[in-house]
Order: sequence, then C-alpha cells, then structure tokens
Amino acid sequence: MNRREMIGMTIATGAALTVGSEAYAQRKLPNPRPEKLPRWRGFNLLSKFQVANQSPFDEQDFAWIAEWGMNFARLPMDYRCWTDENDWTKLKEPVLKEIDEAVRLGEKHGVHVHINFHRAPGYTVARPAEAKDLWSDEEAQRVCALHWAAFARRYKGIPNARLSFNLFNEPAMIAPEAHKKVVARMCEAIREQDTERLIVCDGRTWGNTAPLELVGLGVAAATRGYQPMPITHWHASWVGGSDRWPEPTYPLKEGSQLWNRDFHRERFIKPWKALEEKGVGVMVGEFGAFNRTPHRVVMAWMRDCLDNWKDAGWGWALWNLRGSFGVLDSDRADVKYEDWRGHKLDRQMLDLLLAR
Repeated sequence: MNRREMIGMTIATGAALTVGSEAYAQRKLPNPRPEKLPRWRGFNLLSKFQVANQSPFDEQDFAWIAEWGMNFARLPMDYRCWTDENDWTKLKEPVLKEIDEAVRLGEKHGVHVHINFHRAPGYTVARPAEAKDLWSDEEAQRVCALHWAAFARRYKGIPNARLSFNLFNEPAMIAPEAHKKVVARMCEAIREQDTERLIVCDGRTWGNTAPLELVGLGVAAATRGYQPMPITHWHASWVGGSDRWPEPTYPLKEGSQLWNRDFHRERFIKPWKALEEKGVGVMVGEFGAFNRTPHRVVMAWMRDCLDNWKDAGWGWALWNLRGSFGVLDSDRADVKYEDWRGHKLDRQMLDLLLAR
C-alpha cells in the first residue's frame, strides 16, 4: 500500500495511522527561497486569530495536516494576544511560549509554520480599527517593528524550511510607496536580528493586487483565493449586502462577464506570474468559501482554482481547517458529513484538496 492509499484508508475509517503523523516529520520539508516558494499545501489555524477567543494551538491540527500528507500551517494572529493591554511595547511571555509550542509542533509533525500578524500594531482589516495607522504613524511603525524584531530574535536559527514570517494580513487600499516604506522598515527590524528569515508579504487591495513595489526587497508574496465574492461570501454576515446577492452558480455570470477557470487565470494568475518573473515567489495564503454557498458550487469553483494554482506551481492554505470555510465542522446544510474522530468531515472537499 502506498502513502496515498494509506491516507485514503485512514480518512475512510477514521482510524489512526499505525505509523502516526510523526512519521511524516521524517520527510524533508522543502526549502523556500524569496524568489521561489514551494508548493506548500495546508490550512489556516485560528487559535490566536482574535484576542477574545484565543487558546493554545491544538496538536491534533498539526497531526492531521501531516497525516493527510500536507505540510503547511498559517497562523493568523492578533498581536493583542501577547501584548500588555496597558502598554503595547510589553510582550507577555506566557503567550509567546504558546506560539513557541506551535513552532515545536510543526517540527514534530513535519509541518511548515507561517507566522502572520493578522492584526498588527496599527493595522487590521477587522473591527475595531486600530487607534493609530501603521501606514502613516511613526509610533505604530516603531512598535510594530519592535514586535517583529522580538519574533525574529526568538526564532533565530530555525531553518526557513520550518518557519517563515507573513508581515501583515491583506493590506487594503494602501498606496504602493506607503506599503513599500513600511515593509522595508519591518524587514530591516527582522534582519537586524536574523538575516536569513524568509519574509512573505500579502498583496495590496486585500491581497488581490500583486505588490510590484516590493521587487528588490528580498521578500516573497501571497495572493488570495476569494474571487468572485458572490460565490465565496454569499450570505456572510460581515460582508454588507451579501444577503441580497442572488444564489450563486458556477461558472458565475455577472453582467457580460463569465467567471470561469479561464477568467480566473487571466485576472488572478497572470499578474502574479509577472511578479514571480521579477524574482518574487508567490503562494496563496488564504482561500475558501463560506458555508452558505451551495456545496456543489463551492466544489466546482474550488476545482478550477486549485487546478490553476497547480499549473502555476503555487502552494496554498485553506481558510480554515475547522469552521465555516473548512473541511471539519463547517455546518453546511447540504453536505453528508462523515463522523471522524469526534468531528464532522467534509470528505468530498478533503479528497479534492488531496488530489491537488
């Protein structure tokens, strides 16, 4: 029995692999370079996504990623988790040790750990907004650089095959020069502590615009897989008006535009391939579709995206592993879930991911 057959049997039965996920830690993780990222495959893990709901990272998540033959975990985190609420320059050691544990679990199970400041000092795409603006405020930039320097110092010497940094989640409507200035400052702070650490920067316009302004900074870049929004965020409560969109189909017709695999390739692959040709490696840091979108539509849309990313040679991380976009406990009304180790598994979606 080969490894894929073993994984398939495990998913089907819900049994533990006799070799255990730790056996996959013996496989050699690919070595990333700023100009060429590996074709990582994995999930976003949300244990420290919001300060109000934070928890230690769960070893099971890393074990299952490895057991399924994947090798990547992005950790989108809220800086307030590890920050003194009365002084944003003071970092809380007990919480940092919980992040240390995630890095250790990645090593144990053969999973690359990608540390992301989803909310950084002075910047977030979420609510509430930060009091100071990272892109224009000197204090916010200084404090954010202090945080990244602390992480760089803490993890100095851990190979890039195991660990990388993702500076900010989805810079929004930021001018290219303002973006470049802040990224350069964070890179300098990190490299003063660790000259070798791999740094990945999300594109502007919520991760959708290839950041050509970063060419020459020695960083890689991450795009997104949430287009078209009428498919991926239909009836999402945090997207105003999404409850008034028509029920999506795929391919999706919007006016005279047909959203299909060819259009996705033209609009969302080609500009990023042009960036890659200038020496900036590319991956897909997040993608997925909310659980209200009909499952058959999600699967057809996802198949085209995955095929395009595979053709491009790009890795990806699904948002999320467990939850409304994920393969476990997504609460979709139109999926026949499998009982799997105390969770509800979307077997069809997982099989599609494993096949790509």
